[in-house]
Amino acid sequence: MKTFKKDKGNISIVCDLDLKRYLGNWYEIGRLPMRSEKDLDNITAIYNLKKNGKIEVVNSGYKNGKKKKIRGTAWISDKKCTGALLVSFFWPFKSEYNVIMLDKNYRYAVVMGNTKDNLWILSRTPHMDDKSYSDIIDFLSEKDFDIKRIINSKQNKNK
Repeated sequence: MKTFKKDKGNISIVCDLDLKRYLGNWYEIGRLPMRSEKDLDNITAIYNLKKNGKIEVVNSGYKNGKKKKIRGTAWISDKKCTGALLVSFFWPFKSEYNVIMLDKNYRYAVVMGNTKDNLWILSRTPHMDDKSYSDIIDFLSEKDFDIKRIINSKQNKNK
């Protein structure tokens, strides 16, 4: 995959992201602590293409057995780098959504925000094989992420 060096230190963004392949359902496998996701489990993200070319984002999870959901919109911020997106859940506020690691078969992805404090490990299935997870952790460690702070997201099969 081609990558594009962005001012993220030693971290490159996946610039040849095939958006059509990326769309669909993703399960959160891990993340760095975030206030908005505190005490949530069974977290998923669903990406759907809208008629206007933007992406509908539906993030959901469960807190104390009750489903929480938030909708937003994402869009490609640089046509030369389709893995660099912006997302907004509350207009006019927006955040970076940068795909920094992607399995060649789109089985998993690693996404960061505008700093190393915003990180998500996503998978097409609720559980990830140990080898893939270990490869991701090694990659993040090499890129100086604080891997000790990564929270392993709980995914139950019955949700």
